[in-house]
Amino acid sequence: MSVFIIAEAGVNHNGSIKIAKDLINVAVESGADAVKFQTFKAEKLVSKTAEKADYQKKTTEASESQFDMLKKLELDIEAHQELLVYCQEKNIMFLSTPFDHDSIDMLSDLGLETFKIPSGEITNFPYLQHIGSLKKQVILSTGMSTLQEVGDALTVLINAGVLKENITVLHANTMYPTPMTDVNLNAMLTMQKKFGVAVGYSDHTLGIEVDIAAVAMGASIIEKHFTLDRAMSGPDHKASLEPKELKSMVVAIRNIEKALGSSEKKPSSSESINISIARKSIVASRSISKGEVFSENNIAIKRPGNGLSPMKWYDVIGTKAVRDYKEDQLI
Repeated sequence: MSVFIIAEAGVNHNGSIKIAKDLINVAVESGADAVKFQTFKAEKLVSKTAEKADYQKKTTEASESQFDMLKKLELDIEAHQELLVYCQEKNIMFLSTPFDHDSIDMLSDLGLETFKIPSGEITNFPYLQHIGSLKKQVILSTGMSTLQEVGDALTVLINAGVLKENITVLHANTMYPTPMTDVNLNAMLTMQKKFGVAVGYSDHTLGIEVDIAAVAMGASIIEKHFTLDRAMSGPDHKASLEPKELKSMVVAIRNIEKALGSSEKKPSSSESINISIARKSIVASRSISKGEVFSENNIAIKRPGNGLSPMKWYDVIGTKAVRDYKEDQLI
């Protein structure tokens, strides 16, 4: 099955429909399967006194509140409808992460079949229950979580009505950017083994190598932030891929998919022609007369490999030649 690649536009549209559409164009050009935004009402998401994260203070106006920052990044219902239609025209899946109950209902009313739960909502029981009750496909990010918290969230979702086989759990780290020493990609496999669910990886590292490694380890979904330009103002641009990098990531993932192949160990079609060239056969090391006994003194192992296999060496030693042989002739 092909890896499902989500190009995470998030709030990198800076509140502009035009930039949002430009981001969709970049996602289409990259070959990603889906482009994802974020759906929220600042009033429902955050209190007016809440501070911004340290990385947000560095990438936006430090004195600005988290509420004021997010208020400028909201997309209303009309914007969602316009972007959804645009994605349909461009043949790419539209996804968005809801951050409150009204947003869940809005996305459900828009006909979304897949719901992405962000790491920050994994302990939000009523939120999980609401999404679970929709009985849709669910992608659950698990940044900042313990194994117990992931298990508890899965229990809530499944009890609310989601089929376990319709849930994919994404390993994640919510630091933007994530230090390599904190990625802990093996935890993705821990969750797969513990819960018996499909797994993937939501990446906030700089670069694309961790995404490629995740695919090689069995990730079925990869999610990665991207932007038109890392120099743009806004909270997430600096930890996002630029268009050429996003495309390089998609190409690399598709190559790794091909390279993983089947689990059967056998010569590939491309290398089969090399067997007779690279392998060796048993040959006469000098002229041998009919009736002469084969020994280490008159036979050797040399290329090409289209004669008797050297694995038969000791079957040949001690037997008699049934005809004459010239030097280097296949036995």
